[in-house]
Amino acid sequence: MEKIAIYPGSFDPITNGHVDIIKRALEIFDKILIAVLENPQKKSLFTTKERMDMIKEIFADREDVEVKAFHGLLVEFAKKNNAKIVIRGLRAISDFEYEFQMALMNRKLNPDIETFFMMPNVKYSFLSSNLVKEVFMLGGCLKDLVPEQVENKLREKFKKDPPVKSLKEN
Repeated sequence: MEKIAIYPGSFDPITNGHVDIIKRALEIFDKILIAVLENPQKKSLFTTKERMDMIKEIFADREDVEVKAFHGLLVEFAKKNNAKIVIRGLRAISDFEYEFQMALMNRKLNPDIETFFMMPNVKYSFLSSNLVKEVFMLGGCLKDLVPEQVENKLREKFKKDPPVKSLKEN
């Protein structure tokens, strides 16, 4: 039986930290279903479709990565997609309490769901989507922080000159 794991998140935008976790998870699981959260109450920079399109472009060469939007309970989405594993990244101790609570609630809602915690590569341990957006808006360099496709989409979204150094430099 194929081992399918779900990696849920808003991915607004996806970062190299997310990409790192997905690639390492593919060494353990047969398939990763990237579940892009649709939350109308949360103001996202990119639409759900834009976020999904970026992720699909980044993993276009991977048949073992699928991207779907979801809303509502993650455990219901997992059940509909025959997945029993939820992957969550833990960057810092501050992430742990929230993620622990969510894992226990998911287990309460569906005891068949297991949460698989992964630590990021140390070079991404500080990285978040919000930080990426802030650095970009202030003209900072995004080299090694996001895939090139994401930097290009940020440029399009803000219609501004690229930061001092682009991903192609250095």
